[in-house]
Amino acid sequence: MLSYWERESFSHYHHIVVGGGIVGLSLAIELSEQYTGARILVLERGLLPTGASTRNAGFACMGSATELLDDLTHASEDDVVALFAQRKDGLELLRKRLGDERIGYRANGSYELISESELYAIDQLDYLNRLLLPVTDKPAFEEVGGMQVQFGFDQASVSTMVRQTCEGELNTGKMMRALTDLAIQRGIEIKTGANVVRYDEEEQRVAVTVEAQYRKEEWPLSCDTLSICTNAFTKSLMPEEDIVPGRGQVLITESIEGLKIKGIFHFNKGYYYFREIDGRVLFGGGRNLDFDTEQTSEIALNQLIHDDLDHKLATMILPGTEVKVAQRWAGIMAFGSTKQPIVKPITDRVFGAYRMGGMGVALGSSVAAMLAKIIKQRWP
Repeated sequence: MLSYWERESFSHYHHIVVGGGIVGLSLAIELSEQYTGARILVLERGLLPTGASTRNAGFACMGSATELLDDLTHASEDDVVALFAQRKDGLELLRKRLGDERIGYRANGSYELISESELYAIDQLDYLNRLLLPVTDKPAFEEVGGMQVQFGFDQASVSTMVRQTCEGELNTGKMMRALTDLAIQRGIEIKTGANVVRYDEEEQRVAVTVEAQYRKEEWPLSCDTLSICTNAFTKSLMPEEDIVPGRGQVLITESIEGLKIKGIFHFNKGYYYFREIDGRVLFGGGRNLDFDTEQTSEIALNQLIHDDLDHKLATMILPGTEVKVAQRWAGIMAFGSTKQPIVKPITDRVFGAYRMGGMGVALGSSVAAMLAKIIKQRWP
């Protein structure tokens, strides 16, 4: 039951974006640049983004050597290079839009820990560098043998290391705060706790129904265009989409005196990742241990995986160091039959950008720019 004022001033928008994460906010900002004076609304069902936008590790990454080599067994060289370039373009757009200081960006590169069974990758670094050179303009990978000793890693587990020269790190909280602030500065409305339950395309508009929990009623909105940027949660609105949720488990230690680790690190085809931040180690991954359980949109801890993270932290990453875990959490990513994100018009008035494949930090800005261009072509 709306009041006269609510119906007159808060029910119709030119553009509604569903999803208040990296992609949704970036798209809203793109639309505000394309359509001066347009009323733009972002709807987010949580108090904060529900998926992984505020729950990721802050890796500004495009892919480790073993991950890319694994991708090349499933996809063509052209597809792998194109996705790598899209990730690179997304990071550059994010940095240009917000500025490195505002997002805590540091271009320190990254490192991959190589086990004895993965030494084959070292022989493929020149191949990867040649393949990616048109995108990177410099060798992307180099072996840095001996660095595992400098960082204090278990040498029985880590045979050598590879440096990725194009990657960096950022502060996820600062990034999302900066995106939110910019959206508000542009006059974009953001409503949290707004769960979209359905939409219906009509001749002159899209009717969007939001669940108003406090009033225990449905709240009708309308717009000229609707964009769905809900990543792993897209199936609730479009069950036919090729999307499989993937949960990521993360922990962070208490402060560690004399910590040798600096920068960001990957291992095991990107399934594990860790970094130093504020004198602590943030460590996540391991969903490959329990794919079936982790194919869920339920935000919960997986004890099997956290036991594994604890073990690797104590024996491989920080052997001989007393470690205390301060926090544990989980985030929800989206995967599918390929690693390509889905960016497309769904109908004349409804559009979508989702399935970031765990690379939302890198892909979010470029994917949003792509979708904004599609919308502009249909709604000049």
